[in-house]
Amino acid sequence: MGLIGKQTWEFASQPVLISTGTVVGPKEGQGPLGHDFDMVHQDSYLGQGSWEKAERRLMEEACETALSKAHLKADQIDIFYAGDLLNQIVTSGFAARTLATPFIGLFGACSTSMESLALAAMTVDAGYANYALASTASHHSTAERQFRYPTEYGGQKPLSAQCTVTGSGAAIVGKAGEGPRITHATIGQVVDLGVKSPFEMGPAMAPAAVDTIAQHLKDTGRKPEEYDLIVTGDLARIGHKIAAELLEQKAGLFLGDLFKDCGILIFDPDQEEVFSGGSGCACCAVVTYGHLLKRMERGELNRMLICATGALLSPLSTQQGESIPCVAHAVVIERGRWD
Repeated sequence: MGLIGKQTWEFASQPVLISTGTVVGPKEGQGPLGHDFDMVHQDSYLGQGSWEKAERRLMEEACETALSKAHLKADQIDIFYAGDLLNQIVTSGFAARTLATPFIGLFGACSTSMESLALAAMTVDAGYANYALASTASHHSTAERQFRYPTEYGGQKPLSAQCTVTGSGAAIVGKAGEGPRITHATIGQVVDLGVKSPFEMGPAMAPAAVDTIAQHLKDTGRKPEEYDLIVTGDLARIGHKIAAELLEQKAGLFLGDLFKDCGILIFDPDQEEVFSGGSGCACCAVVTYGHLLKRMERGELNRMLICATGALLSPLSTQQGESIPCVAHAVVIERGRWD
């Protein structure tokens, strides 16, 4: 079908989400979803010489897991879409070097999981690829070192801060096969309401999530109750509450128990130093590709809208007093074929 409404792509062939791979660190494995991930590491270094090398290995392992589960080799992948939080998306670039597949690098911050999945589905739907691989990764200690302070500094954080997820998620999209279908994607526009603090990521991203969710429902003509879940990427407890209020006040949408957030789901609130919840590129990726798709596989969910949220800031822009532009991209994943 192509473009419907203003910002939504409808995929006529309904590409198949053939397989996924999820790899996480120790804290994520200790959380309430730990049993839903393919691999849980007990060492945040993954046996590597630095946290940056560990993050690269997380992405490589997630991609290797997805390939193994799909019974495919890397040279059968026609295009690899990936991005991360580090400068020049070096995690993705080095992982692409290992995979030796055609590569397009992305930066959507924490929205990259659904940005890459939307592009993978679009590429397959348009006939430009038989198999597309989408991946993203983040690591708590690499993000701390780049965006805030080295962990050795021991800087104090407010309760509104979030804990970057250590992990990686990967998904393989194909023309046919067993698995859930990708039917729509809504590409968000940048929204910036003037939040400047890097410790207020949830409140900064909430308006972008609201804008994309409301636009998706308008473009498709659907009502919220036509979904089993509408899930944001990493607004955490403060941002998620703000988003729910904005959806009701600005768009007249009351989502109630349909509305969840990956940053809330991934950690137990009593876990040490998780603050208001999870964040990072891997947050939405591992919760969606691990926990939520397992629920769909069990028949508990038939249709869900995953809206990954990203804050497009840099250390330099923050130091110069700039506000935080944010974006959110949403993908519809459905169990079986819907015509």
